Amino acid sequence: MFQSIGYGAKTARSKLEPMTFERDDPKPNELVIEVLYAGVCHSDIHQVKNEWANTVYPCVPGHEIVGRVKQAGAETSRFKEGDLVGVGCMIDSCRQCEACSAGDQNYCEGPNSWLATYNGPMTPATETEDGANMYGRDNTYGGYSDVVVVPEDFVLRIPEGLDPKAAAPILCAGVTTWSPLKHWGVKAGDKVAVLGFGGLGHMAAKLAKALGAEVTVLTSTPEKIEDAKRLGADAAHIETDKTALAPLAGTFDFILSTVPEKHEIGALLDLMKRDAAFIVVGNLDVVDGVDNSKLAFKRQTVGGSLIGNLQETQDVLDFCAANGVAPEVEMIDIAEINDAYVKIENGEARYRYVIDMATLKAA
Repeated sequence: MFQSIGYGAKTARSKLEPMTFERDDPKPNELVIEVLYAGVCHSDIHQVKNEWANTVYPCVPGHEIVGRVKQAGAETSRFKEGDLVGVGCMIDSCRQCEACSAGDQNYCEGPNSWLATYNGPMTPATETEDGANMYGRDNTYGGYSDVVVVPEDFVLRIPEGLDPKAAAPILCAGVTTWSPLKHWGVKAGDKVAVLGFGGLGHMAAKLAKALGAEVTVLTSTPEKIEDAKRLGADAAHIETDKTALAPLAGTFDFILSTVPEKHEIGALLDLMKRDAAFIVVGNLDVVDGVDNSKLAFKRQTVGGSLIGNLQETQDVLDFCAANGVAPEVEMIDIAEINDAYVKIENGEARYRYVIDMATLKAA
């Protein structure tokens, strides 16, 4: 074990504050990574506040990590000391189940599912049949810290030409929107609507546009209409503006909801074509307003998608580098993190905060 420093919360009502904690010594197949930048995801807020009722404390968030390899284990081969790398939402999986064998580590069906970069296994040992924990730990600590220790095969390459600061949010916001766009086959000429225009939504719009789709943004924030157009959307409307949406009935091949909370979607189903899909990535709660009679008569789909697998994460990093796609980021010091959380919850972020982890030393 060795001591690490970071920012974390001790309870659901705590603010994030400096803390020290213990990390496991690296195994021969692991990398020790000095954290340079950490993106701030809305799910960090949900987790810190225990809004999903699964938080393990102390909670040190951060799963959009860009850093440099500080130490490479004897059994590693893909990366060496000094390489620029990324770490997303996962740092391990069972590696043996059908999903893992197919390369879908994010849908791991093992006894503890996948191991999150912070907050431990997706399925705690207390919820498994035998009460065993295959990872040997109940908690993990994320990228709001000086270093992370990660198995090499769960580490991503940051391609040349991609700003390391901008790369951080791609590791969650990027792949969370890229994965459904690719899985449901969004292609050039398709008409795509993006519901919500925050950290995920603005990346969804940029990625869909770079794939050649015609992109319409639906937002609840009037101030974001011009922003969406400036960032490449072909059109943008207030999602409740019936006059603006009426001509769009039956026109979309794909709708991606990035709204990070329960959200009524019934009226928006009318905007979909036959065989279209409405996919929810921002909300892990109940989806309200789904009328199967509307779906059945047009063979439509309402579904979900969870982050992305390792290959998809590398693919979206490479795609962004090759096509000049990057999130809109605002750099902050680690000491500003609690204020940043408030601004995100108030819809004031434009559009992704990224922590300069060099400021941790001064905190």
